[in-house]
Amino acid sequence: MTELAPIFRALSDPNRLAIYRLIREREEAPAPELERSISVLAREFDLSLSTVSHHVKELRQAGLIRCVKHGQTVHCEADPAALAAIEEFVRTRQTQETGR
Repeated sequence: MTELAPIFRALSDPNRLAIYRLIREREEAPAPELERSISVLAREFDLSLSTVSHHVKELRQAGLIRCVKHGQTVHCEADPAALAAIEEFVRTRQTQETGR
């Protein structure tokens, strides 16, 4: 549970949740890596680039995403380990509730 608290705290902010969702969607679509750069992601929101950068930093610190710098561009990708931890938590919770 302790390792999940930062993840859920980061995702509790609607803007961070939306940014994380967009990163995940862009990974699943055949979009070029550039489509997951912070500057390109920021265009999708009514937020300043610095605000989006701050949210990306929070997602990264929570372990939800990884960021790789290519020159002056920072590309983001979801960390599959964090997503697996969330899925396991939900699956375990569902099992406890249904008694299976």
